[in-house]
Amino acid sequence: MSEVQTGESLLFLTDEQLRQGIEAMFFAYRGFTAAPDQILEGMAYGRAHHRALHFIGRAQGMNVNRLLAILGVTKQSLNRVLRTLIDDGLVESRVGKADKRERHLYLTEQGAELEGKLSDAQRAQMRAAYRKAGPEAVAGFRQVLEAMMDGEMRRLNIALRDGNS
Repeated sequence: MSEVQTGESLLFLTDEQLRQGIEAMFFAYRGFTAAPDQILEGMAYGRAHHRALHFIGRAQGMNVNRLLAILGVTKQSLNRVLRTLIDDGLVESRVGKADKRERHLYLTEQGAELEGKLSDAQRAQMRAAYRKAGPEAVAGFRQVLEAMMDGEMRRLNIALRDGNS
């Protein structure tokens, strides 16, 4: 295994070091999604359903257009996912109070229960990894993730973090 580098040496990474970082992200993502994938496997749901449940639960009452912006998927794709979640009683769609054309999304009790199971598994994994890495690494990891986001994604992330869905 290659030696971990710190400080200025990281500013001048070789293509091989960057490739290793990319591969680490792929493998980490696989690990990060493994437990939720197992939970969803027998339910005929996939990662798109998981992401929708996560963000609806994070910002109850968000409208469909906001969820579209967050997920970065087509309307058609999101509608398929939402239709399934609504039909199965996990998500409720309510007409907007100010604008009757808007649909606002809420997790039902059953949806919140499933979202909780999915998130609990990931929170436990993140907590363990963060504790192992230490506070400086956690702060650096967050900086790297935010630097990889485009401006709009960063704004959406900040809005969710600050509770401004």
